[in-house]
Amino acid sequence: MFFVNGLMLGSWAARVPAFVERFDLGPALLGQLLLCLAGGAILSFPLAGRLSDAIGAARATRWLALYHVLTLPLLTLAPSPLWLAGALVLFGAGHGAMDVAMNGWGAEVERALRRPAMSAFHAMWSLGAGTGALLGVVAVRAGLAPGGHFLAVALVFGALGLALARIGWESRRGGAAGPGFALPSGALILAGLAAFCASIGEGAMADWSAVFLIDVARTSEAQAALGYGVYSVAMFTARLSAHHAIARLGAVTTARLAGLLAFAGLCVALLGQTLTAGLVGFALLGLGYSVVMPLAFSRAANDPETPQGRAIAGVATLGYGGMVAGPALIGGIAHLAGLTTAFWLIALLALGITALAGALKPAT
Repeated sequence: MFFVNGLMLGSWAARVPAFVERFDLGPALLGQLLLCLAGGAILSFPLAGRLSDAIGAARATRWLALYHVLTLPLLTLAPSPLWLAGALVLFGAGHGAMDVAMNGWGAEVERALRRPAMSAFHAMWSLGAGTGALLGVVAVRAGLAPGGHFLAVALVFGALGLALARIGWESRRGGAAGPGFALPSGALILAGLAAFCASIGEGAMADWSAVFLIDVARTSEAQAALGYGVYSVAMFTARLSAHHAIARLGAVTTARLAGLLAFAGLCVALLGQTLTAGLVGFALLGLGYSVVMPLAFSRAANDPETPQGRAIAGVATLGYGGMVAGPALIGGIAHLAGLTTAFWLIALLALGITALAGALKPAT
């Protein structure tokens, strides 16, 4: 399920330039459209949290995955930017809701294993996102339109993922009562802010990495699609072994070093302004961001005072919300001050991860 969720976003990210060209989108209008994706996801978080608490995270994940897979090809049917905005709301809602539910399921598995495992699940998300981006490169070079590309991805990988997810797993239920929308409280606020600093950069990589390489590094569309693929592969590789770093250094120290590494990666990409510098910088960025979201969701899922679904939804509102709201923010800043300035803001937020790392210490 983590792989499928990442694949959907990676597929969209790789073909953003095609939508830009099709509708002649400037940075401001593209940012506004991506805000629709953000809005759909943010609205879905509390609903997904309540659904997970009510019917179980595993069952909720399967149903939300089916919905999300169906929304990917829907994007290509939009005849105008207005219709694309509506499709992005539906796509964002599916992506955000599934994210909350599958992280709840992952936390349950982590508790059953009695060892850190969330980073490995997020590694599969990164693998899916990277696979989606690389399939986008293949589709572009083959001259395949986004319609055929997205339909093939949805049918093949959606069906395979749903089939593999049909396993026997009893999720804990209960705790569905409460406010329909609630921000995290106490220590979870700071954990959510730490995740926000990372996820706003993750969102920028998904929707602006290709545009960055085309506009700043002067690459072709096919070369630009490699940016998100390299970033995702680096994140995947780091997440596979992140549990060793967390066990050796602790969650707090690991998060502090991650923020510094992400900052260094953005400096390389911004100062180099070439394809090579961009790819190297994006790889370092993927390494840095790799541990932050898994640590934040693990912290939320094991909070002693809040039901699992609502705790994850609350942190996701601040944290994962940055992943989908970030691209819109980057678009607005790029329109006013240029894309380079917008990416420098992401670099400063990477240092925020280091400052807030203490909030990711496991609850006792």
